[in-house]
Amino acid sequence: MAEKKTVPPLDVLLGNPERTGPELSPDGSKLAWIAPVDNVLNVWVRDLAAGDDEGKPVTSDTDRGIRGYGWAEDGTHLLYIQDTGGDEDFHVYTVNLTSGEVHDRTPFKKIQARIIGTSHKHPDTVLLGINQDNPQLHDAYRLTLSSGAVEKVFTNPGFLGLVADDDLAIRGAAVPTPDGGITILVRDDEEGEFRPLLQAEQVDALSTGPIGFTADGKGLYVLSSVGAEAGRIVLIDVATGAETVLHEDPVNDVTGLLRHPTTHEPIAAAVNADYLRWVVLDQEYAKDFDNILALGEGNISVTGSDNAFQTWLVVRNPASGSPVFYRYERSTGKAEELMRVRPQLDEYELAEMEPFTFTSRDGLSVSGYISFPPGVERKDLPAMLNVHGGPWARDSYGFAPDTQLLATRGYAVVQVNYRGSTGYGKAFSSAGDKEWAGKMHDDLLDAVDYVVEQGWVDRARVGIYGGSYGGYATLVGLTFTPEVFACGVDVVGPSDLETLIRSVPEYWKPMLTQFTLRVGDPETEADFLKSRSPISKVDQIVKPLLIGQGKNDPRVTEEQADIIVGAMRERNIPVEYLLYEDEGHGFAKPENRLAFYAAMEKFLAKHLPV
Repeated sequence: MAEKKTVPPLDVLLGNPERTGPELSPDGSKLAWIAPVDNVLNVWVRDLAAGDDEGKPVTSDTDRGIRGYGWAEDGTHLLYIQDTGGDEDFHVYTVNLTSGEVHDRTPFKKIQARIIGTSHKHPDTVLLGINQDNPQLHDAYRLTLSSGAVEKVFTNPGFLGLVADDDLAIRGAAVPTPDGGITILVRDDEEGEFRPLLQAEQVDALSTGPIGFTADGKGLYVLSSVGAEAGRIVLIDVATGAETVLHEDPVNDVTGLLRHPTTHEPIAAAVNADYLRWVVLDQEYAKDFDNILALGEGNISVTGSDNAFQTWLVVRNPASGSPVFYRYERSTGKAEELMRVRPQLDEYELAEMEPFTFTSRDGLSVSGYISFPPGVERKDLPAMLNVHGGPWARDSYGFAPDTQLLATRGYAVVQVNYRGSTGYGKAFSSAGDKEWAGKMHDDLLDAVDYVVEQGWVDRARVGIYGGSYGGYATLVGLTFTPEVFACGVDVVGPSDLETLIRSVPEYWKPMLTQFTLRVGDPETEADFLKSRSPISKVDQIVKPLLIGQGKNDPRVTEEQADIIVGAMRERNIPVEYLLYEDEGHGFAKPENRLAFYAAMEKFLAKHLPV
């Protein structure tokens, strides 16, 4: 076997995948996936029943590429969403595989559309959510595929999320409460009145929400931390409110529930601790999970199936190699490799992600991952603290292109699930309330102390980098604790919390109470928000900073980058600023992504040499 190379090029790590996102048609006869056409991601389809081995593209996007799609239940149409320039004003498109026609089914101005649901019982119908009448709320519309007709069927009275049953009737909803909690509502049919089914307080809001109805509509699957320390999967009787716990973990939230696509019976539950762990709920499938979990290294998940649930699509995601998709047949217990997302990665020696845990300065147990540069001694290394976005999200084990970029260039990469991160129970996520630039930042500093104390990292050579909240954390690092970090790279990070909250998109406003309770209220706590904003300490910056921003970002607007760049330039503080005219919250187009990370690679080589 040839010796593996050590430094993968940027395009191998961060360019378009070769193939990804396979989805089976409902009857299992066709396979769709995403792959480039002239370097733009499009949807491809091949006919498995006809023995087609190659497939062909069925969309012809020439701009941002298609990154999310799915099958309609008729097996003839594909559905996908697309925005313009990263503005997140998504429209829903259909592709007719028989005629080849592509249609925008939501051709309205200044709207955001989403797919609420499909049902095998109504294959000609798709339920859409569109905020045409009220930009803050998505009403439900019925799209009839055969005619193209779109008809409103439910006017949203103020619900945050809508849940349809198998007849595509809106029978469930999540409603934010004034105290930051969430109420789950249900009704018996689409003419009935909604009534409360479950009330969650603010502490439970991040780990509570509806999943979906049972096939007969008499039960609702819910993720709920009400009465527990972490989010657990419960089945609630719609008529009586009686709860049955399907799976719970004493520490970690349950992060996934695999259900049969037509009977909706629960098959297995997932808990994501250091690694993804599956618990089989229906023993009929125990052998199948034994088979797929034996496929090899990495987190393994079922990503799709046919409606009969006999053919599964499975992904294996190692940290140190390409994700791999398989087609698994229950009848034989065998898995066939379908595609490697980035097969060229096999030529390179990549870094492994290794979990670690430390105790914060105030006694919390905090987890994270470290990725060491391949083939070097784990001693006094330069490091990059890679801070995840959200912040109500988490880092997980698996392939991460930016982590591999940094590790293969000689940096130890430290990723921390600081307080406020989800997945570690409600007390841990709520410990981040009002702690932006406070204890959340302390956790990052404590992680740096930990990896230095292990002898792995040279304290004088630590940089900080991240996107969204991670970009904010980068700015906080260089303003609040300028002595700690050698340099910083901020991608779409907010610099002023008051303007961040005041400028949220209209369709986020139903969630605004949750945001202000966890971050701060610009109406009553403007001084507090200013005290936690990097712009208020811009004159403290003494280390090099690189900022990347999308001009059309609706979440963290261009103003957030402009104000801190302007303030730095007024004070003659050096800053590198890259503004991408055709991007939003992150870099979707490969040419922009590669350009930014090439600039980042050059920036680090200059300011944090290995």
